[in-house]
Amino acid sequence: MRLSSAAVLALATVLAPYPAAAADEPLRVVSWGGSYAAVQTLTIVEPFQAESGIAVEVLEHDGGSGEFRSRAGPEAWDVIDMTEDQAIAACQSGLLKPLDHGRILERTAGVRLEDDFSPGSFLECSVAQNAFASVIAYDADQFPGVKPTRVEHFFDLESFPGKRAIQRSPDSILEWALMAEGVPTQQIYDLLSTRRGLRLAFRRLETIREAIVWWNEVAEPTRLLESGQVSMATGYNGRFFAHAHYDRVPTVIMWDGRIIGFEVWTISALSTRTDQAERFIRFATAPDRMARFAEHMPYGPTRRSAMQRIGLNPVERIPMRTQLPNAPRHSQRHLDRDSSWYASTASLRNRRFAEWLARE
Repeated sequence: MRLSSAAVLALATVLAPYPAAAADEPLRVVSWGGSYAAVQTLTIVEPFQAESGIAVEVLEHDGGSGEFRSRAGPEAWDVIDMTEDQAIAACQSGLLKPLDHGRILERTAGVRLEDDFSPGSFLECSVAQNAFASVIAYDADQFPGVKPTRVEHFFDLESFPGKRAIQRSPDSILEWALMAEGVPTQQIYDLLSTRRGLRLAFRRLETIREAIVWWNEVAEPTRLLESGQVSMATGYNGRFFAHAHYDRVPTVIMWDGRIIGFEVWTISALSTRTDQAERFIRFATAPDRMARFAEHMPYGPTRRSAMQRIGLNPVERIPMRTQLPNAPRHSQRHLDRDSSWYASTASLRNRRFAEWLARE
């Protein structure tokens, strides 16, 4: 029997508002939707609501600053799940509240917070909750013989034919373009800060222009692979994992060149429920909660004490520590996403990308 991700997790009402329990208005937690939000609701939101008596409503966003500005106030956003670079930009714009990490976060006995959390987890307005990876995946049925294994193969249409699904954004694809050009990972962001580096990246991207199928929503890459419209796709490791293991689609992640970044928790500057929001973040970043999340969705906890507690996926009985983007078994090259660089170069990258798209 074929099960969808939603059916496997039995979360048919994940994004429906919860009835008010302890307050006139629920605490509004804003996340990314799909299987990601489904797992958050199962492993964090529902247990938090049961323990605290605080009603929670889960909303969905796309991470854009324009959407934040237009919706945060009218929809009374409280806690927001963002990428680290988005949080840096939003904090600098005064859209987020500073966090007192030492007061908010739960400590593991005998261990300092700074020693338990990954380096760089604490920024002015955010705390890192998990490590994800932007990756390339392929449809195994379309490559019955030699399989693609390296970023260079994504740009090799002769040896590995087929359409390529790519996010309609300069994010990640420019890094992969430079990897395909042979640029060492430690030089990529410095090079992308120059005109020469951007020209080099767009030159490599131009070689597959006619094979590109653009996507905007994070659920699209898996649908494009399943339908056979593309043979390879860019996306997020958790989504591809769910597609392969829950939906039973022959999708294979190519770990070479993965770009590892942080998801963070933040609090809207407009929130009137700061105490409840801080209580939610404390609960969500507790080692047990992080471990339970990672057992369903292979995004790595940012706490060492949480990593030690990760067991088997409750559906597939897979040891989930081996599925994390920073697992030792994935020995191929990887790139740590430079959040500060992303936050400071967004306008330049998007402008150059729009110019390249407009060229015939």
